[in-house]
Amino acid sequence: MTAGDSGSASGPALDPARDTASPTRRRLHPAVGAARNAVKAALAEAGWPRRVLVGCSGGPDSLALAAAVAHFARRGGVSGHPLEAGAVVVDHQLQEGSGEVARTTAGVLGELGLAPVRVVAVDVQRRGEGPEAAARAARLAALEAEADRWGAGALLLGHTLDDQAEQVLLGLARGSGPRALAGMRRVRGLYVRPFLTLRRADTLDVCVAEGLEPWFDPTNEDPRFMRSRVRAATMPFLEAELGPGVAEGLARTAALLAADADYLDGEAQRIYAALAEVTPSGAEVTPSGPEVTPRGRDLTPHRGGGRAVVLPGPELRALPQALRSRVIALAVTELGGQLTFERLAAVERLLEPRGSAGPVEVPGHVSAFRQPRGGTGKGAGHRGGLVLVSHR
Repeated sequence: MTAGDSGSASGPALDPARDTASPTRRRLHPAVGAARNAVKAALAEAGWPRRVLVGCSGGPDSLALAAAVAHFARRGGVSGHPLEAGAVVVDHQLQEGSGEVARTTAGVLGELGLAPVRVVAVDVQRRGEGPEAAARAARLAALEAEADRWGAGALLLGHTLDDQAEQVLLGLARGSGPRALAGMRRVRGLYVRPFLTLRRADTLDVCVAEGLEPWFDPTNEDPRFMRSRVRAATMPFLEAELGPGVAEGLARTAALLAADADYLDGEAQRIYAALAEVTPSGAEVTPSGPEVTPRGRDLTPHRGGGRAVVLPGPELRALPQALRSRVIALAVTELGGQLTFERLAAVERLLEPRGSAGPVEVPGHVSAFRQPRGGTGKGAGHRGGLVLVSHR
């Protein structure tokens, strides 16, 4: 990318004539056509949002995405649907000269025809997480704030099939479940990722064809970061040893797992809605009549305390494990907790009649315990069930 100041970064000038229906127009590069088709399909899946923002770092993936979106924005729409498109460049301030890179990128995006274009500097705060996760959290918060400010219906990101494959490979290495292995979705809430079917090499071809000079982030080659090692060493090794198509195979695995995970998550939501009893904040939990104090500790949120979720034991035990674990996870999420595989397994073991009745502590100030069996009276039907309590 060529250098420039914040007012008018020198970059690839856009020739509007090349986008008109001219008999002398040069033939469209296949990669450019594929990128535009990918954007069109993603916008259709997202419900044709009228206003979109492109998150752009200046790298080849996001710059190619910006060029494809700008193509439709200059015409005022796509497939008969109106479209306004702006862009956001997030400066993480983690590298020397990052501000200049951000300003130059903004200038190029403005020349492409995107408006408004905003440069947002963020402070990356590490709170017990790695630098990559901290930077990602700061970036997404900035993008969402800008989308809210402009009233954008979608945030477009330039993740490619290669990024998807790396995500799946990292998930396998970490022992993640099917939802994590399902990778990124093309459309999820505000976020739209049109290029998940395109390779990283395709975005480079788009930049060359469009006369754009991308910026290459040096951290992508920094071996201190796990994702960088996967990108620079692990994936090339797998391709060399197993033959071409490894990235496509991993991405296909993500797509298959996403379909399965969507079905199971939907079933779990339906079951949770039918089974769960949620007490409001400040209410007493009395699903079994007397208050329960397992192991001498009072876990009941008295008035002014947090909320609780009660799940009936017999129905929960009768569920297949794939659904039971998801229903329990929904209860934890309802209370603001964060589950790990180990903590979820520990909570699930509370359902064993001869096992411990708890409590089991879950990150996020949530405790779980099993109600005692036997007895009559109000709430007796829940005896042996699972109670999860928030201590916030």
